[in-house]
Amino acid sequence: MALKLSDLLEYERIVIQCHDNPDADALASGYALRWYLEQNGKQARFVYGGRNPITKSNLVLMNENLGIGCEYVQSVEKPELLVTVDCQYGESNVTAFDAETIAVIDHHQVSAELPELSEVRSAYGSCSTVLFEMLRDEGIDINTDRNIATALYYGLMTDTGDFTEISHPCDKDLRDMANFNKALITLFRNSNLSIEELRIAGDALRNTTVDEARSYGIVEAGMCDSNILGIISDMFLEVDGVQTCIVYNILPSGVKFSVRSCVKEVKACELAAFIAERFGGGGGHLVKAGGFLKKDLLVKAGVVFEKEPISRFMKKRMEEYFDTSVIVYAGEYQADLSEFEHFKKKMFSVGYVKAAELAEPGKVIAIRTLEGDVDVTVTEDLYIILNVNGEIYPIRQAKFERSYRETDAPYTYPGEYPPTVIDNENGERIPLVPFAKSCVSVGGEGIYAKEITGRLKVFTSWDPDKYYLGKQGDRLAVRADDLSDIYVIEKGIFEKTYERD
Repeated sequence: MALKLSDLLEYERIVIQCHDNPDADALASGYALRWYLEQNGKQARFVYGGRNPITKSNLVLMNENLGIGCEYVQSVEKPELLVTVDCQYGESNVTAFDAETIAVIDHHQVSAELPELSEVRSAYGSCSTVLFEMLRDEGIDINTDRNIATALYYGLMTDTGDFTEISHPCDKDLRDMANFNKALITLFRNSNLSIEELRIAGDALRNTTVDEARSYGIVEAGMCDSNILGIISDMFLEVDGVQTCIVYNILPSGVKFSVRSCVKEVKACELAAFIAERFGGGGGHLVKAGGFLKKDLLVKAGVVFEKEPISRFMKKRMEEYFDTSVIVYAGEYQADLSEFEHFKKKMFSVGYVKAAELAEPGKVIAIRTLEGDVDVTVTEDLYIILNVNGEIYPIRQAKFERSYRETDAPYTYPGEYPPTVIDNENGERIPLVPFAKSCVSVGGEGIYAKEITGRLKVFTSWDPDKYYLGKQGDRLAVRADDLSDIYVIEKGIFEKTYERD
C-alpha cells in the first residue's frame, strides 16, 4: 500500500532510523519526519548506527545549527514502529534494529521486498523531496518552519550535486519553493571541502583524456563526495576545446559520475541518461548533470569492475553517444517526402489553454512538466495543448483552429504530474489544469512522418535553443501545411493519435 504520513500516527513508541554514515539528505528526511510526528503529538527518536559517528564538518554544522538531534547509537529498545528514511530496512548499510512494525520512506531503487508500510519514489532525486511531497499531501507547508525548509533544501541540493542532477518536477518544486536560510546554506556549503578533497581534485586534473574530434573530455577521480566531481567538471569545462566532459570515480557499489556541457547540441541531462542507460540512472539540467552506474549491472553486462575496464567502458559510451546522434535544425532541414508517409489525426479529446489567460503577452513563462521545463513567450495567439498522455506543447492559434475543435465537455488531465506554469520574471506559480478546456482533433491536412532508426535531436522552430530527442521507433514528423514545422512524436503517442491516410 502507498504510505501516508498520517498512517504513522496510530503508533506510540516510534524510532526513525537513517543509514549508517548518514549524509545531508538522510538527516533532513528524518528531521522532517520527526517534526511532522511532533506536530501531531507524537514523540520519536531519530537515530543511526554503524562504526563511526558523524565527523564531516558540514553535517556536524547542519546537525547543530538546525537542531536535528540525530543520535549515534549501537542499539535501541525495541520500538512499536521503526521507520527507515533514505534507506531500506535490511540493506547492508543499515544497522539492523528489531521492531514490532517496519516502515520505509526512500527514493532509491527497491532492493528487496518492502514492508506493507512503504513509500519509495525512485524517480525523485532525494528523500528530502519524498518528505516534502508527503507533507504537502497532508496539507503541510514546510515554510512554516524555516529550519525544516532549510534542511530539506540542503538535503536535495547535496543529493543532486548542487541541483545539477535534478530531472523530476517535484525536485524542482522543492528547490524553488523552499524558504531556506541562505546564511546557513552558505555556511554548510563552504564547509564541505576538506584539504584532502582539494588534493583529490588536483590529482584528477593531472590525468585527463580529451577527444579533440568530438570535443569531449574524461577524468577519473579518487574516492570523494559527489560534489567534488562537480567541482572538477566545472574546472575541466573551462579548457579550450572541451565542450562536454564527464568526471567519475569508482566506489565499492558502482561508478558515480558528473557531466557538464557548454553547447546546446548536448544536453548534459540527456548525455547522463544515455551513459547510465541499462546500468543505473542519470539526469539533471541542460548544462550540469550526473548519475550512477551500479556495479552488479556492469558486471552482469561483462564489464570487469576494475580501473582500466571501467575507463574503457566510459570512453566507449561517450564515443557511442556522439557517433550515433544525428542533429536536425528546423529551417535548415529539407524533408525528402519520398522517405515519409502521410498520416492524419484520429479523432480524440485533449486539453488546451490560452497562454494569455496565464500571463500578460510578452512575458516568458516556463511550463513545468515531467519532460522538463519548456520556456515560451506569451502572445495573444499562443495556445498550450495538453495531449493524450499529459505531454505539453505550444501551438499557434491558426494551427490550433485547423487541427482542433473546441467542445463543452469537462477536461480531465491524464498525466502523472499536473503541469505548472511559472512566471520567469517573478517566480509566480500557476497550476495549468484549472485553466484547461476540452477540444477534439479534426485532422487538418495531416503530417508526413517516418520512423526514427537511431538517436535524433530536433531543434524545433518554436524552441531553437533546446532539442527534442527522438529514439528508435519514434517518428520524425513535418506538418503537411508547413514543412518547416518539424518535430518528434514518441512512438506510443503516435500510435494513439495518428493513422495512415
